[in-house]
Amino acid sequence: MSAFNAIGDEREIDRDEYTPGIEPQPTWCPGCGDFGVLKALKQALPEAGKTPEEVLTVTGIGCSGKLNSYLDTYGFHTIHGRALPVARAAKLANPELEVIAAGGDGDGYGIGGNHFIHSARENHDMTYIVFNNEIFGLTKGQTSPTSPKGHKSKTQPSGSAKTPLRPLSMSLNAGASYVARTAAVNPNQAKEIIKEAIEHDGFAHIDFLTQCPTWNKDARQYVPYIDVQESEDYEFDTTDRAEAAEMMRETENVLNEGTVLTGRYYVDEDRPSYSQEKKAVGEMPDQPLAERYFDDDAEWERSYDLLERHT
Repeated sequence: MSAFNAIGDEREIDRDEYTPGIEPQPTWCPGCGDFGVLKALKQALPEAGKTPEEVLTVTGIGCSGKLNSYLDTYGFHTIHGRALPVARAAKLANPELEVIAAGGDGDGYGIGGNHFIHSARENHDMTYIVFNNEIFGLTKGQTSPTSPKGHKSKTQPSGSAKTPLRPLSMSLNAGASYVARTAAVNPNQAKEIIKEAIEHDGFAHIDFLTQCPTWNKDARQYVPYIDVQESEDYEFDTTDRAEAAEMMRETENVLNEGTVLTGRYYVDEDRPSYSQEKKAVGEMPDQPLAERYFDDDAEWERSYDLLERHT
């Protein structure tokens, strides 16, 4: 079975299929929120009707980068901040592949921040999960882009003087068509949000709060959480950009004050994905590029055949 004839294979899917046959011993610390992401993914993918052969998991560097070692799908472990461009290329080459990119807050919002902004702007059809523990964990506890102001670390022993980045607001402003926040302490919500993100046609960004009990002792701030969809104190329209922006602003204002708000913030089902827009203007072939490698009769096009000579 190839990656092509496996796509669209309708059958019963067991979540255990996503556990490697020879399961590696996770090197995440006991109590790490990353276990919550792995569990939610294993539950969400079968419910979304995806088999392991239909999924590619692309990860960056950091504790989050170990995800595809523990998830039995196609996997690509990239370098610092480069998960998104690799994921985008894979999706363009094989559009029917379900692509999930993952990175930490340092990897995704710092080192790879530029890729994040433009992937959202272009609305590439993929799911991007950012493990947000407000610290650089794998490199042993340095301040990250989401570390709260005043947080003391190895690189900021007197406390961070900088206001943390606002990932939800940044995602919305950049152009993501699905924006949500969930937490490892809320596994049921996490599963549902990941499932929705996978089914969404466009760039789906999930800011996933993952406590780090080893290098961020403030991890307890993620408990308890409030689901903004279930609470009567928060009412807004997730399809209204202005209302979503205001709710995101409040969510990001109160996070480090002990109020953890999670849920769906913005959903735009009408905006075309990057691939749809490219096909509309005739710049994306009907036959996926990846399939041409297995088709001896495929006609290859070169850029110099498509572009007019510059004079």
